[in-house]
Amino acid sequence: MDLMMQWRVFPLLSLLASFLFFYIKTSSKPSYNLCSMIPYDTYTITSKNIVTPQGIISGAVEVKGGYILSVIKGNYSSGKDSSGFVIDYGDAVVMPGLIDVHSHLDEPGKSEWEGFESGTKAAAAGGITTLIDMPLNSVPSTVSVDALRLKLDAAEENIYVDVGFWGGLVPENAFDATALKGLLDAGVLGLKSFMCPSGIDDFPMTNASHIKEGLHVLAKYRRPLLVHAEVQLDSESTESVKDGVDDARSYSTYLKTRPPSMEEAAIRELLEVTKDTRAGGSAQGSHLHIVHLSDSRVSLDLIKTAKNRGDSITVETCPHYLAFSAEEITDGDTRFKCAPPIRDAENKDQLWDALRDGHIDMLSSDHSPTVPALKLLDEGDFLKAWGGISSLQYVLPVTWSYGRKYGISLNQLATWWSDRPAKLAGLHLKGGIVSGNHADIVVWDPENEFVLDKNHTAYHKNPSISAYIGKRLSGKVLATYVRGNLVYKDGKHAHAACGAPILAN
Repeated sequence: MDLMMQWRVFPLLSLLASFLFFYIKTSSKPSYNLCSMIPYDTYTITSKNIVTPQGIISGAVEVKGGYILSVIKGNYSSGKDSSGFVIDYGDAVVMPGLIDVHSHLDEPGKSEWEGFESGTKAAAAGGITTLIDMPLNSVPSTVSVDALRLKLDAAEENIYVDVGFWGGLVPENAFDATALKGLLDAGVLGLKSFMCPSGIDDFPMTNASHIKEGLHVLAKYRRPLLVHAEVQLDSESTESVKDGVDDARSYSTYLKTRPPSMEEAAIRELLEVTKDTRAGGSAQGSHLHIVHLSDSRVSLDLIKTAKNRGDSITVETCPHYLAFSAEEITDGDTRFKCAPPIRDAENKDQLWDALRDGHIDMLSSDHSPTVPALKLLDEGDFLKAWGGISSLQYVLPVTWSYGRKYGISLNQLATWWSDRPAKLAGLHLKGGIVSGNHADIVVWDPENEFVLDKNHTAYHKNPSISAYIGKRLSGKVLATYVRGNLVYKDGKHAHAACGAPILAN
């Protein structure tokens, strides 16, 4: 090759090499095109209805590197944004992403019930940006460090939203402080126990002694203990059901097997233990959280009394207790079976009152799926069918649709579904549209109505078993951002599942 030719070729080769270097360098990183449906790390969201801790504002949320850079009230000029990329949502609601502290994703071991991919896709489509996975119905239950590692392995590259994990408090580990500390050191956000049979062989029920031991260990970590508060009672009504006197296809028959007195008795036992959580108590620093309260009468009064005397205690309820009443459940419709059960209409109204008045602290889905065969939909036997309401994708529109009758506000929604759940789980950078927080945001239209029918895309593994199928709801989710990534928009998900596992430090 002559000298002149070399001078002509070398610059071309150099340019080609630079191009290849740039291509390899940029494509070797996780691409925002894969994790997010917008190719920007820095951008601004504007709306006339941004839900902040100080109230609803018209303004803008500036996002950079997955965090909220600033929240601006009033007119926003795109010239302020160095990226020049502004997403204007008009009148749509821009709210902190929902945090669901009570969801069963069932993987590993029962991914045919629900898995990380299907469950987190459903969550993203419903505006949920963080899930805390319950330690049961997966195989094995998350009662050991090894079981937690299996969870983490199953979740890797399969989660579209952030996912944290509760560990299990069971008789096997309750008196083994080393085992519990190992589980907490491995990163579970707290512990969960049942005071009645869970239906899962490797997750047996605990009693007050087990719970007391668990609280003493948790005190050092300042993490909560979540409790399913029902205890079994011997009564004439439950015995008559067992003897076949009542019709198993009738929901009233199932109600007799789990009366409100089961919740009341469990909570009375728990409140003897929560005395230790007060200032100066032997378990100070620990916290007890009662999951899915359904009894709005004596059980709730007991919780109010405990709060007033200084016990460290919170309580949640679920949308299905606020949407449905026992009177409307038809014979054989086992989609509505759950534990505790859905109670009467007056009880439902009182739950709404307690939620609005702050006596019930927060909401959770208790998304508890299974395969259709275990729901016994053809047989309609409430006593034998698997219990649990499949609801993950629907909880935001359900809460809004049924809550409007009770005059709920957007700020209340954010409190029940974002702020207080974040505090319970110790998620200090989540739960509010605040500078410095993760850019976890849901955008939704409160006036947009839709019917949950065959034309509505559901991402749950088995959507046909949901009690909400056939309902008309208001509140369509338009977009969901997780740590700044646009993971869901207009019925589509990002190409890659880039949610992060959350482990406590």
